[in-house]
Amino acid sequence: MMRHGGSDTSLVTFLFLSAGQMTDLIYTEKELVQSLREYIEAEETKLATVKSWASKLDALTRVSTSDPEGYLAHPVNAYKLMKRLNTEWSELETLVLQTPSDGFISNMSTHRQYFPDEEDETGAAKALMRLQDTYQLDSEAFSRGKLPGMHSNALLTVDDCFDMGKTAYNEADYYHAVLWLQQALKQLDTGEEAVVSKADILDYLSYSVYQMGDLPRAIELTRRLVAIDSSHQRAGGNLRYFERLLSKQLSEMNQEYQPASEEPIQLGTYSRPKDHLPEREAYEALCRGEGLQMNEARRSRLFCRYQDGYRNPHLLLKPMKEEDEWDSPHIVRYLDFLSHEEIEKIKALAKPRLARATVRDPKTGVLTTANYRVSKSAWLEAEDDPVIDRVNQRIQDLTGLTVDTAELLQVANYGVGGQYEPHYDFSRMSDVEAGGATVFPDFGAAIRPRKGTAVFWYNLFKSGEGDYRTRHAACPVLVGSKWVSNKWIHERGQEFRRPCGLTEVD
Repeated sequence: MMRHGGSDTSLVTFLFLSAGQMTDLIYTEKELVQSLREYIEAEETKLATVKSWASKLDALTRVSTSDPEGYLAHPVNAYKLMKRLNTEWSELETLVLQTPSDGFISNMSTHRQYFPDEEDETGAAKALMRLQDTYQLDSEAFSRGKLPGMHSNALLTVDDCFDMGKTAYNEADYYHAVLWLQQALKQLDTGEEAVVSKADILDYLSYSVYQMGDLPRAIELTRRLVAIDSSHQRAGGNLRYFERLLSKQLSEMNQEYQPASEEPIQLGTYSRPKDHLPEREAYEALCRGEGLQMNEARRSRLFCRYQDGYRNPHLLLKPMKEEDEWDSPHIVRYLDFLSHEEIEKIKALAKPRLARATVRDPKTGVLTTANYRVSKSAWLEAEDDPVIDRVNQRIQDLTGLTVDTAELLQVANYGVGGQYEPHYDFSRMSDVEAGGATVFPDFGAAIRPRKGTAVFWYNLFKSGEGDYRTRHAACPVLVGSKWVSNKWIHERGQEFRRPCGLTEVD
């Protein structure tokens, strides 16, 4: 497939597993918790000392105030009073003014530069919503930690669900806002404690439901809000507006008023709005393992073999195990392409360089981030480490194509919810606990992640014309973290290694 600003003939993608940069944040948080405990201990020690002072001084003042003149008649008492007020109370003042929090604050300041920001938090919320859509999971499943193939104690509270809904609301994504605000309301109604009030949830939920076109339910929710808080600044006005609007609609359609459904809002109550992606449903179905076009006839044409790179000297003694993944277009997988040690070295080289992956804006030609590609990537050169040079040579040996004109080795990390929607610019993969497949909507294939393997296909015909069947997508990672590496091999320089065929589609 032709890339913007250049041409590709093929893609090698190989895979390996990691927790990615999020791992550092786990250890950072652990260090901060230890720092917080040290601060608490220091505060408790300080408070215990102050309490001891208070108890001692309380006993002294009870005695001195019961008979001040008699107390001061004793010269020792007079001296000790002077000493306490001149020296000991000053020492107590100094103690109270001490700030045991200095160490904790300093530690916080050191690590804060690595903290996620508001954009990261919003991105994480959107990732959950992507997973919710792709794998058809309701908010209840997420909230209770019930994901396909696993059950954990990673629970979402009322406040978590409300914040999810509010994030969607602020993005004018009322479909997801309704799902998450409804879940917050449901959990609150079961008696779960929360900081957010029921009135706040109903306020956001009623307006989101209205935006989804469900006026009867918007009215019912707003009435509940008014019943809770009759002085709410928006509720009364919204209620009157919704009622007038519904009355007008019913009058125009000559229909009777039907009260709102008492069934709780859930996945499927409202249709998800259409977006920019025409094959959205096919793409997401393939990610769920539905609509696969693999059948017995096609499977019978798939084989495995030892590949020596057309008698390449580097592979004669130890050929690579090759498996057919698809017949047409031909997609193959190489097993044990990377060793565990090579994987760890590549990850170590890439990790400090990871940045949000970009795509080229077709209008301006400028590289920019995009919601349809959510990952972090780095580019590695052969000069960076001998392992990169070995990998490049291995690709050349296996494919028979020169990598002299190929792009640098790209390493990408997809965390939970990471994805790359259908595109003509090639794929990612790895061992992940759930999700993360690479799918081809045009011919109904799904290539599952397997650690250490490499997947190879041509995205150009021998003529140089693009093979539009190879439009593909990286499914969102449901559980785990996906590390992948890509090598785009350009057609330039392959004239004698992969000569043109007799037709455009050879």
